[in-house]
Amino acid sequence: MRINTNVSSLGAQEAATSTNRSIVGSLEKLSTGLKINKASDDASGLAIADKLRTQVTSINQGVSNGNSAIALLQIADKSMAEQSKILDTVKAKLIQANTDTTSQAG
Repeated sequence: MRINTNVSSLGAQEAATSTNRSIVGSLEKLSTGLKINKASDDASGLAIADKLRTQVTSINQGVSNGNSAIALLQIADKSMAEQSKILDTVKAKLIQANTDTTSQAG
């Protein structure tokens, strides 16, 4: 009995397996929209991406905090402007009352 090995077939089978792995990896990247999906794709790139993602989150929170502070200052500014108007009205009425009192006494 003689056993024959088809070397060409084995090479084609290995190429098909390699191509299949490549297709699976490409589909995974396409489905997630990420270039790096796991540490085995690119460990250092994943670490850098995670650090950048954390920084972006921190910056976005800082922007949100800044916007909240601006809104608070705008409210305080309008409140101070309203208080200033009230004080101007009180001042005008005091001057008018003083003038009325002075002109009646004179």
